[in-house]
Amino acid sequence: MTALRLISLLFVLFGGVGAMEGFADEPISIGSRLELFTDEFLIESLTGEARQQLHHPTLQEISFSTDLPWEGNGVNYITVFEDEGIYRMYYRGVHVDYTLEGYTEPHREVYCYAESENGIYWSKPNLELYEFDGSMDNNIVWDGLGRHNFTPFKDPNPDAAEDARYKAIGYGQGNNGKGMYTLKSADAIHWELMSDKPVITLGAFDSQNLAFWDAVRGEYREYHRDFKDGRDIRTCTSKDFITWTEPTFLEYTPGRVSELYTNGIIPYYRAPHIFLGFPTRYIDRGWTAAAKGLPRSEYRELRGAKSPREGTAITDGMFMSSRDAHTFRVWPESFIRPGLRQTDSWFYGDCYQNWGLVETASAIDDAPPEISIYVTESTLQDRTAYIRRQTIRVDGFVSVTAPLSGGELITKPITFTGNKLMLNYSTSAAGSIRIEVQNEAGEPIEGFALADSPELYGDSLSQAMLWKAGSDLGDLSGQTVRLRIELVTVHTPCKPKNRGQAKRLIFDVFELSRSQTGLALIAGFRSAVGHEYGRRPTA
Repeated sequence: MTALRLISLLFVLFGGVGAMEGFADEPISIGSRLELFTDEFLIESLTGEARQQLHHPTLQEISFSTDLPWEGNGVNYITVFEDEGIYRMYYRGVHVDYTLEGYTEPHREVYCYAESENGIYWSKPNLELYEFDGSMDNNIVWDGLGRHNFTPFKDPNPDAAEDARYKAIGYGQGNNGKGMYTLKSADAIHWELMSDKPVITLGAFDSQNLAFWDAVRGEYREYHRDFKDGRDIRTCTSKDFITWTEPTFLEYTPGRVSELYTNGIIPYYRAPHIFLGFPTRYIDRGWTAAAKGLPRSEYRELRGAKSPREGTAITDGMFMSSRDAHTFRVWPESFIRPGLRQTDSWFYGDCYQNWGLVETASAIDDAPPEISIYVTESTLQDRTAYIRRQTIRVDGFVSVTAPLSGGELITKPITFTGNKLMLNYSTSAAGSIRIEVQNEAGEPIEGFALADSPELYGDSLSQAMLWKAGSDLGDLSGQTVRLRIELVTVHTPCKPKNRGQAKRLIFDVFELSRSQTGLALIAGFRSAVGHEYGRRPTA
């Protein structure tokens, strides 16, 4: 009933005399872009019980362990991307031994390479590029400047040279100074420096720093670690990947929340005008009573004997997004938590997410693909470290959600090019949504009022919204409109026994895609090659 009363009130306000504050603002042109609800960019109001909700990935199989002599327990700073049917993974090989006098690294840092046909089970190719302990039989892909946090990407810049189709950035200290070095490759395996001098020198850098081609702005964008009231992130840009602007610190809304170690920022592959970030949060509360009760207390004390933070600090994964590459909306709760693991979790170095988002097949035969991410476990322990795959729904990072009592979303004024509104949504059997298209004054447009909108229910990544007259919105293309989205629950003659949440709407996206009629608005290891890790999808 509350939701119904708020709906009526909103009708009165939007349909009353004169315009509400904000109606005179320039409408947001979304063209034929896909839009996510990871921020408030499109949201004018949420009423009733409607709210934005951060979702969390689901644990899957362990991709592989890092049990080779050149790998070790310091696997953090992973990069994964899909490249024309090949999934490529780059991960750091380093081992740390803790004693009462501090810690030592038995061998030098290197960068290792694994690949996969599906992103689920992996092989470690014998690359024979670099010597380790007298042998070339290994999967070491880079052993030069930048190997502390070597982070590569495939460059989609149409002007990229053939010998630089792949680029990378990494921190190192050479004869010409310390800082960020840039690298290039023609095949993603054989790498060379692009300059014998560091190209970025202002920063701390001891984290996974990264760079990529920003196709929207036509420039390279870089993010790296520094200190500002604790661990923070700087960014700068370049036209040629050699000469970079002066790095500046990011800004945050509503605030940074915590110290941020890594950043994991990337243009979302389905909506490159939106940058998603997956930073590692760093927190140190000291030797509290709770810290002493965390897993492996004796080992924790050993780790912290010389440097207390090695025993007391903890890390988990965060989520943030940006539309201008500089100001990020940070979600205060964790995206990835250490969880219920009882032996090697809740440590500093745990829960580092890879950089990169890839689609992989679902283990459910008839389900659509999912997004896979890869997260470290057992890092910096006196045992083998692991990389575990986790999955999340496509576009499903943040949703607009309502419980049994329902709620409503009103968008800001928008213009679009297309003729269909496509929804990425999920309801229970009792839940549904209706959508009204309004004019600039907030009045329902004839044929697209709430009463003209049949209840939509089910679960789909891309479902066309229907009205009694059909799904065609072509006549409204280019006009200023608002969308009123009602999240409702079916009224049944008998009282339901389950008083829990009856419906969850995952309304993540207005996707605009092309159609026949134009643009459519829619909202254990041997050194030889061949060992595979992880499980295959259920047949």
